[in-house]
Amino acid sequence: MEAVPVRARAYVACVVLAALLCLLPPPGVRTPWGAVLLLAVLYAGCERVARSRFVGISHPAGTFYPVLLAGAFLLPATAAALVAVPGALLSHVEQRPVALRRVWRAAQHVLGVWAAARVHWALGGRDAVVAGDVPYALGPAGAAVLAFCLVLALLDGGILAVAERVPVRRAWRGLVARSLAPIAVHGLAGLMMAVLWRSPYGPVAALLVLLPMCVSWWAFAQYHRERAAHQATIRALVQAVDIKDGYTRGHSERVGQASMMIARELGMDDERVEVLRFAGILHDVGKLGVPTRLLRKDGPLTPEERRVIELHPEYGHEMVRGIGFLGEARAAVLHHHERLDGTGYPYGLVGGQIPESARVVAVADAFDAMTSTRSYSRARPVEVALAELKRCSGSQFDPVMVAALVEAVGRAGWRPAVTADDVRPPRTPPPGAPVSSPPGAHR
Repeated sequence: MEAVPVRARAYVACVVLAALLCLLPPPGVRTPWGAVLLLAVLYAGCERVARSRFVGISHPAGTFYPVLLAGAFLLPATAAALVAVPGALLSHVEQRPVALRRVWRAAQHVLGVWAAARVHWALGGRDAVVAGDVPYALGPAGAAVLAFCLVLALLDGGILAVAERVPVRRAWRGLVARSLAPIAVHGLAGLMMAVLWRSPYGPVAALLVLLPMCVSWWAFAQYHRERAAHQATIRALVQAVDIKDGYTRGHSERVGQASMMIARELGMDDERVEVLRFAGILHDVGKLGVPTRLLRKDGPLTPEERRVIELHPEYGHEMVRGIGFLGEARAAVLHHHERLDGTGYPYGLVGGQIPESARVVAVADAFDAMTSTRSYSRARPVEVALAELKRCSGSQFDPVMVAALVEAVGRAGWRPAVTADDVRPPRTPPPGAPVSSPPGAHR
């Protein structure tokens, strides 16, 4: 983003000033320049490799923390903080403004490493590292890793709150929980580097710790590449549906968002939340198998045409059944038009026979259908749509899913969107889909 708000620049300037203060050596403390230079070069090299085409990590988690934390375990706080500067300032940055982002990364890592080194030193960790007492060194190292993680999370949340005006509680929510586990693994590798560095075998032995880390880094990069390919596949499918049925443009993404809100409200883990987001995004992909003339037909559909359109869940399931990473999202694609009372399609499943993922998507789908202006109906207010979902819960929708959506929308709000072109008047509603029809009765 080219235009960085003035308040964000001021926040970055304050963080940079704090980092510069941390780089001032206290009187009487000697800086081991040889170790600082070696670790700084090693860190900069690892960063370049991690973000090279061979590895291909552009994710924020791509920072090579083991070397930084090894510096925190080996060196005085000021010297350890210096290790982060060259690598951060020379790192590859894809988003603009590049210079500001590099300076921000450098300042952030300087403060994090400085805090980790101070905590480690205060708890006697350096003596344990020099003595090679790994069990005793684990406690101070763990505390240092926690301090490092907290500083990074505090600064990341702050920039979100200041630059993007994200509410403070949301800005910091989950940052520590998401980053602590991977940083703890990096901290363990950094501790092993520090212990071997101080051993009779010296720095050369410490470098051996990086070999398994590089292998895991490569595997991590392949995971993100595969994930990016999955996302591209989903985007291509959704774009194809939007081109074919222009009246529902954006509907899939909003159903994915609503499905994710329901899943989070139900306390599902992050991986399952992501799968249900995919389920919502792909729920109408089977429309690719429906003749375009039916999707865009002006006027009511005949019973035969209605039956053809009602085949789209089965078409969609056939399209995605071979995509392994979708998991239970495939069942949602097939069953999102089932009803608890057994009057839905394609198989007329009843109650608990309907997969949970499909029950989530059914509520999300109906909610967005009611709160969006379509070719045959005007958007209803959010409150009216939620009331209609409650009215139909137990017969058409799972009451648990409806209650979860009501709670999530009440807390986070909802931004209904127009999916039909404003310049085009509403067409004659198809059978079963007038404004007063039950939710979910749409093409």
